[in-house]
Amino acid sequence: MPADSAWLALERANNPMTITVLMRVEGLTAERLLAFLDTYWLAWERFRCMPEQRPTGWWWQADPTFALSHHVQVSTEALDETGLQNWVSARLNQPLPDYRPRWKFWLLPNASGGAALVLRLHHCYADGLSLMGVFDRICTPSPRQAPVLYGGRERTDLARWREAAQSWLAALQAAAGPVTGRIERPPPATPRARLEKTAFNGLRLVNEVSQFLVEPEDTPSPLKRSLLGRRVCRWSAPVALADFRKVARSTGCTINDVLLACVTGAVRRLLADSEVTLGDALVHAAVPVDIRSRLPDGIRPDPGVLGNYFGTVFVPLPVDGDSPLERLYRVKHETRKLKKSWQPGIAWGLTGSAAFLPTGWRQPLADMFCRKASAVVSNVPGTTEPRYLAGCRIREQMFWVPQAGDIGLGISIVSYAGQVQFGVVADEAILPEPAAFLGHCQAALAEFQA
Repeated sequence: MPADSAWLALERANNPMTITVLMRVEGLTAERLLAFLDTYWLAWERFRCMPEQRPTGWWWQADPTFALSHHVQVSTEALDETGLQNWVSARLNQPLPDYRPRWKFWLLPNASGGAALVLRLHHCYADGLSLMGVFDRICTPSPRQAPVLYGGRERTDLARWREAAQSWLAALQAAAGPVTGRIERPPPATPRARLEKTAFNGLRLVNEVSQFLVEPEDTPSPLKRSLLGRRVCRWSAPVALADFRKVARSTGCTINDVLLACVTGAVRRLLADSEVTLGDALVHAAVPVDIRSRLPDGIRPDPGVLGNYFGTVFVPLPVDGDSPLERLYRVKHETRKLKKSWQPGIAWGLTGSAAFLPTGWRQPLADMFCRKASAVVSNVPGTTEPRYLAGCRIREQMFWVPQAGDIGLGISIVSYAGQVQFGVVADEAILPEPAAFLGHCQAALAEFQA
């Protein structure tokens, strides 16, 4: 799929497009992990394949020498929490080999606080929601329950794309609503009504694309420095989801609004320590938006299918807001406006086009996205109840997203089993030690509670 291969086309040596996942799994052993992965993880055929570039583009090619042992490594080091954070950071800076499927698990059974399971996976395999869907299907609510639904065959034939093209043509002929909305056949209408609707949608599309392209660049700040290519990751202690829900209910906002407002407060604290004038600062966060349910038939994936099906909205962070409530309501207003727009679909389409561009044209496309944001903020909801992997309880879940181009700060938010955790990954040029940033996120929540 073009949106999958785009992550290969836009990759840079100092900013690899790799997702990193950390799980704390009580009592997980190497034997249980290997047996589990062999039965359930490898049931998705894509994980046995590696991306191969051909004259016609990128294709999935089965690894002729595939062995699970190539993708699982056990480290018996006894690490405390600080040592584990440094260990995971070191893995973030190690490239995945391109002569094998681009994913790997590490198991640290002797980590303090319980066994740690780390996964690094290239973004071309799946986005965050696809990956969470995989774990949702193979990690069960009971230690005695085996997964019921899992796995999927990988289609790499041309028929798949022919079906998608036919679907798009049908959508255009029907002249149905927004390009990111679900396509439904409209009731019979007069030729004049159809022409007026087509013209209106065309004008709206031109307007939305124009607004997207002319969005002003972010203000120069410590978040916009040239990257060094060395990254550090950290994660916070779990916070009760009920704390965020209480703030959301009392203010008439959503939990996502509260979370993004907490990130805004942390960015404000970061910029306040620099020479940036907050009243004049323009700072955007690139926020992924799931568009699966809005895609037409032929392109909309079935549940459990791997791939990248998200657009991006560039949310202005109101760092000039003096009070937490002002920042919260401004975040609420901006996110509502952007999610109702066509921006997620436009961004998805432009990202997918990168795979078809000549090499020299890809950099300007990546730069266009990078100039519009100073950070990536991704919020992935996990299950509300604890889950079990190979019969072992998952105590914590965390992930870190890649940042395209020259963006050097990524903030991840994960809710799982009634808890929320913040994670941050930053290039050393942006934040040499990002732990303080996580403290600012939690302090922003405390301001709401006060």
